[in-house]
Amino acid sequence: RFDRIIFVPPPDRHARRAILEILLQDKPVEKIEYDKIARKTEGFSGADLKAIVDLAVEAKLSEAMRAGHPGAITTGDLLTSLKRLTPTTKEWFATARNYALYANQSGIYDEILAFLKLTR
Repeated sequence: RFDRIIFVPPPDRHARRAILEILLQDKPVEKIEYDKIARKTEGFSGADLKAIVDLAVEAKLSEAMRAGHPGAITTGDLLTSLKRLTPTTKEWFATARNYALYANQSGIYDEILAFLKLTR
């Protein structure tokens, strides 16, 4: 049990790029445009990025089974996967925003207010 709440914001663009590089490091890839994917995944958590990679891998495996030969994951594969997902942080931030604005007498949610650029 923790005695305090610690706010960990979603990864920034540079961190998202690094996370994607780690998630794809042992997978067959073809010239991934990491910066492009990182720019398009604003607000995505590390778990959301993993889901994008997992969907791309699953699609490539299905494609390989149909074609009879394996293929490398491309930027296009990741962008296709991205279209199927929304960041899970959106719903969390909507709830956290309400707590921060209306149930923050002790100041426990001040970091969230600062991150969201809100004042009470």
